[in-house]
Amino acid sequence: MSNEGKVCVVSGAAGGIGAAVVKKFYDNGYKVIMLDINEEALQKSIEEEKYEAGRIDYFVLDISSEDQVKAVAAKIREKHGRVDALVNTAAIVGKYNKTIDYGFDNFKKIYSINVFGTFLLMSNILPIMVEQKSGSIVNFGSVSGMTGYTFEIGYGSSKWAVIGMTKNVANEYCEYGIRANSVSPGWVNTKMFRDTADDYGNFDDSEINLGPMGRPSEPSEMADVVYYLCTDEARFINGANILADGGKMLG
Repeated sequence: MSNEGKVCVVSGAAGGIGAAVVKKFYDNGYKVIMLDINEEALQKSIEEEKYEAGRIDYFVLDISSEDQVKAVAAKIREKHGRVDALVNTAAIVGKYNKTIDYGFDNFKKIYSINVFGTFLLMSNILPIMVEQKSGSIVNFGSVSGMTGYTFEIGYGSSKWAVIGMTKNVANEYCEYGIRANSVSPGWVNTKMFRDTADDYGNFDDSEINLGPMGRPSEPSEMADVVYYLCTDEARFINGANILADGGKMLG
């Protein structure tokens, strides 16, 4: 089925997974709207990939700002008229530490992006999908949101919240032809992974467990999962959390 005229909105679009998701949907015929706080990185990505102006658009956006999200959602509605897929990849890990030393400011900052930002984008894009009676939302959980890894009380619990919010939306909006699912990766070969490895190195008793496949996933492998969830082939998948960790959680 042709994707001509379909619109995909991606948050964190200049980052590792986000950029791969943009490319996947673009290569499959979607118009793609890139959202990110870093305008320079957005422009660089567009130039490097040689995206056509008619099929790519971007907005500089702090997703933790309600006013900014509302304004961008209104512009998307006015300019593009529809949203067929919303993919929320924007997230931060903050600083890793044990609970006593984690810090409330660190905790709040993580939640402002990972939880509140995801909520704001869903709550402001959903009315467009309700109006058109169709749409797919894919949020990013994490293996960290499925268990209690050390040093991650903020990041891990924020991903637990994202998985939970996804299920809420899946339950509430399925009657409008809207599906919502989450993807939970293990380690992904991005700057976030490399920074995390360095941060974990501050703890003498820690090590990076890559799982039985012995490597992190590539961002394009996560983009493949996201894209599938937005296709008609996945039309009966709703409210699911897809574990895409290469078997990391097996042991």
